[in-house]
Amino acid sequence: MKVLIAEDDPITLESVSACLTSEGFTTILATNGEQAIAKWSSEQPDLVCLDIMMPHIDGYEVCRRIRATDPHLPVLFLSAKNEEIDVVVGLEIGADDFVRKPFGKHELLARIRSVLRRSHMSADAHSESPTFTLGPDSSELIIYPTELRAERTSTSESIDLSPREVSILQCLHERAGQAVHRDYLLDQCWGVDYYPESRTLDQHIANLRKSIELDPSAPEIIETVRGVGYRVAKV
Repeated sequence: MKVLIAEDDPITLESVSACLTSEGFTTILATNGEQAIAKWSSEQPDLVCLDIMMPHIDGYEVCRRIRATDPHLPVLFLSAKNEEIDVVVGLEIGADDFVRKPFGKHELLARIRSVLRRSHMSADAHSESPTFTLGPDSSELIIYPTELRAERTSTSESIDLSPREVSILQCLHERAGQAVHRDYLLDQCWGVDYYPESRTLDQHIANLRKSIELDPSAPEIIETVRGVGYRVAKV
């Protein structure tokens, strides 16, 4: 999932990019409004994060130009302009949300997930997002990849997921019933140049189990295959 970040402050730009990249988003960076418009047109991101006060073209005008062509693309303002009128103007010209600086990683990720979820829920009912199911009846999950969430069928509990967590689940689902090697998961979910001895995959699986398993100490959805990697059962 690609996110365009337009921000003229290099420290903020880098920190937001690092935050999103660590969660599995692909980031596209712009340092002014002209770059933002050009990269939006060429890269076709899934979401745009805009600073308001940028050189050449400000964030408001970037949002107006995007909305003139694409009324559905999620747009999130990241700004130190905290007056109520600034928020109102941003929302009235078509932004989906407004995050005030300074903000924390968890707030930013929560706002992004919320905006993406609302965007997909309001899309044309005839273009439903593909979903898939994991787990036995007692802990069955429906995964909604484009909404970055899972839902437990027995309780209707909604569980937030990161793009990388969705990618891991998709890779395992595509090979349900098979032992999926750690190196394959690293290549598919992090990239072929990722250091294969890293424990990052195991840490992600551990965190993912905390989110989706009824009992993370006795997982029913993601099984460990010793010496190989992980497996999910065929549904």
